[in-house]
Amino acid sequence: MRKASFKVTGLHCIEEIHLLEEGLGTLSGVESVLCDLLKGKVVVTFDQNALSTQQIIKRINATGMKGALWEERFALRDKERKERRLHTIFTTLSGLFLVGGVSLQLVAHRLTPQAIFLYASATFFGGFFILPKGLFALKQLRPDMNLLMLIAVTGALCIGEWFEGATVTFLFSVALMLETASRTRARKAVESLLNIAPPFARIQGEQGIEERPVEEVEEGAHIVILPGEKIPLDGVVIEGQGGVNQAPITGESVPVFKGVGDPLFAGTVNEEGRLIMECTKGADQTVLSHIIRLIEESSRKKAPTELWVERFARIYTPAMMALSLVILLGPPLLFGALWSVWFYRALVLLVIACPCALVISTPVTLVSALTSSARAGALVKGGRYLEAMRHIKAIALDKTGTLTQGEPKVQKVLLHNGTPMDEFLSIAAALESVSNHPLAKAVVRYAEGIEIPTVHNVTQIKGKGVQGRVNGTFYWLGSHRFMHEMGQESEVVHRDAVALEDEGHSVIALGTKDHVMGLISIADQVRGEAKETLETLKQMGMREIVMLTGDNRQTAERLAQVVGVTRVKSELLPEEKVAAIEELVGQYKDVAMVGDGINDAPAMARASVGIAMGAIGSDAAIEAADIALMGDELALIPFLIRHSKRAVRIVKQNIAFALSLKALFIALAIFGDATLYLAIAADTGAALVVIANGLRLLRVCCTDG
Repeated sequence: MRKASFKVTGLHCIEEIHLLEEGLGTLSGVESVLCDLLKGKVVVTFDQNALSTQQIIKRINATGMKGALWEERFALRDKERKERRLHTIFTTLSGLFLVGGVSLQLVAHRLTPQAIFLYASATFFGGFFILPKGLFALKQLRPDMNLLMLIAVTGALCIGEWFEGATVTFLFSVALMLETASRTRARKAVESLLNIAPPFARIQGEQGIEERPVEEVEEGAHIVILPGEKIPLDGVVIEGQGGVNQAPITGESVPVFKGVGDPLFAGTVNEEGRLIMECTKGADQTVLSHIIRLIEESSRKKAPTELWVERFARIYTPAMMALSLVILLGPPLLFGALWSVWFYRALVLLVIACPCALVISTPVTLVSALTSSARAGALVKGGRYLEAMRHIKAIALDKTGTLTQGEPKVQKVLLHNGTPMDEFLSIAAALESVSNHPLAKAVVRYAEGIEIPTVHNVTQIKGKGVQGRVNGTFYWLGSHRFMHEMGQESEVVHRDAVALEDEGHSVIALGTKDHVMGLISIADQVRGEAKETLETLKQMGMREIVMLTGDNRQTAERLAQVVGVTRVKSELLPEEKVAAIEELVGQYKDVAMVGDGINDAPAMARASVGIAMGAIGSDAAIEAADIALMGDELALIPFLIRHSKRAVRIVKQNIAFALSLKALFIALAIFGDATLYLAIAADTGAALVVIANGLRLLRVCCTDG
């Protein structure tokens, strides 16, 4: 199976998406078809032994739209421009012929053959781009807006309503132009977020400095970044220092100091100082490329509201066509009413039936919301997760790296049984060197400068500690709980461990088969915004805020008092965190889990929404979570809840407005107070209003209340 992406021009409405899905879905070898209305993008998964991309493009073109491989979309731009120009010319001609026909009819006080010719010309030029799509929809027996317009205009001409037919095609052609312009604005807003990395990199080589496309830069290349320039790829600083603005990815407003050995990320801005970095990732492997890919895929993870609208639209259009048939046949057959009058009213109802304003409002609003979230530093992987945030009633947070800064430091070392300090630290560091846990890294950093021996037969005991042999002797290292299980905890050691835990420190014990060699106390700094953020969540109606940690009870409870969590679950193994989340889900149903995205992945997966902290630089964290906070900003959580409520509120406003307008015009059509051109003008106006309302979310930032 192969997956290929195609650029489709002339894709204006959800009904045309259904037309594409049905047209492509009937091809032998096609497994799935995914459409992105905003970008005009279609992703097809197909059997490349049974089908070629050219056959897929041929089927796309048969719908009246035009397709090309996504990689060749830039070559399609000239054709797009020519088609837009031709559309503008034909629409203008349609308008001029319409004005000419009206003028002749007014002067002659009757419908002359010359006026009919002008009206027919206006209809031809206005309907030029509608006719192929309408005929394909008829062939597929799939009613869409183009078929509805085609039927309405043909019906109007058949009963001699030349002015009405010409006016409808002209207004509909104008509507397509305006809606295309609105969608183009929304698409460019998204692309402005994605196209933040420069296309070229300045490479330092033996022949001096040369510019190369980022796609051609290999890992290990040395890249020069001058003050004010964007960083083209991910890498590590090897020369120079200065502040780097990481706001394009993390949303942080304050530049981050970078020196030798510090990581740099594509799309961020070097604000001061000349930097030379070593490239560590290719263009398609950077953090930014992961973000771009996930944003592009987010449109496939539709929100419940969006799915409801699409299901409603599938029922709504056939229902409106059936109602139009009832309007056409009912009064003349039952009451002897004039066929021409009720035929016209049925045509007006067909025009009103177009569900574009209703359907386009939801994806535009959600894409705008997802884009503004990403600008603020929160990567939300789909509308469903954004919408889910407004329902969250309880939130669980990991301790290390979430409520704390994630860089714990050794505070004290208490030796027992006459163990020398250097020997103690060297063995502890040897055992901890096999782990990536923050506490382990703190021990290794503290032992810097001491020779670390090789450890053999290492066994990690999940959630408890590690054991192995150093210089032939068996050693174990782990938590207070692990020390107790090893049976080496004397009264003195116990007293010392409890005293350290009472101070809010995490305790690590090192021992042999016979005795405890000593204790290491480690403490982490609480995040400055943690207490304020949790207080905000409580004020917003969060019913419970729970800390889930593998750390000891005393340390966890001390931190809980400082930050204000409502409940603490300590000394948890990974599977016990999952059980804690299941308990919360059973109690509150809608639960968010905030963690580091890797160690907490099972618990995050079980929660309604999994949120990864500080995901910049961590591909695994970005992949594991439903929402990735690219910086270390806990304050983004209440922002996302407010943002979710705001987005859904706008979606509901748009749905209510579109449906109310439809209901009004259905009533006007039945009572004979609506005309074809008034109906199409109202439908166009509704589409523009809901699109503009949805685009308001692009202006939202994380400081908005």
